[in-house]
Amino acid sequence: MGNNQGNEIHIAIANLARGLHNSSLAGSDVDTVLESITAGAVDHVGGTMYAGILLVEKRKKKTQSVAASDPVVEKLDAIQMDVGEGPCLEAAWEHTTFRLDDFTTEKRFPKFIAEALAQTSVKSSLSFELYSNEQSMGALNLFSDETNAFSLAAEETGLVYATHAALALYRAKEKEHFTSALASRDVIGQAKGMIMERFNIDSLQAFELLRKLSQDSNTPIADIARQLVDTDHPGRDTDGAKS
Repeated sequence: MGNNQGNEIHIAIANLARGLHNSSLAGSDVDTVLESITAGAVDHVGGTMYAGILLVEKRKKKTQSVAASDPVVEKLDAIQMDVGEGPCLEAAWEHTTFRLDDFTTEKRFPKFIAEALAQTSVKSSLSFELYSNEQSMGALNLFSDETNAFSLAAEETGLVYATHAALALYRAKEKEHFTSALASRDVIGQAKGMIMERFNIDSLQAFELLRKLSQDSNTPIADIARQLVDTDHPGRDTDGAKS
């Protein structure tokens, strides 16, 4: 790889990373960030015609195809789910990168390859681990109708891009969880206020009452609080806004 080409790749990666981080920090939700990741991959990782993200829930081994740039990606993900093998699943489970240059001669994943060739026009793929935690993991998957579509330079670009994409996704998820936590705290506060007023008790006693209701019904405190607020104010959102 020449110096100019190498510099162009690193400049492209830097621009992509900047765009991903800006989108996640500007208030975009997780779905929007996922769509930005796949759109950026199609636009900037050489050889890519289609892109998507495959999410795997570890405990239940459930899979979900998200942010597909084209229906063919959902078809390929569905094939992998049906036959139980494929480069996207392997990239997620094995925490590695898989490049399949030519489906017509590929010996790995024979069940997936046979169905992919029978049901789609895709001939090559490039899959990266996107993230992995205790509950789930994900892979960024790129496809092309051409054989040998992905060069070593494309693999390098895609690997670094997947790393930045994972960081952008993590930030968006953290923001979503924080927002959810704030909403839960707010509705618990509303429920405590209602209980204090109605039964003439203090804040600690009101929370203890909520906690006991939660334990007795095996229901999260936030859900108990939301039910109380919704019952007291039918037709009103839990943030107090009229519906």
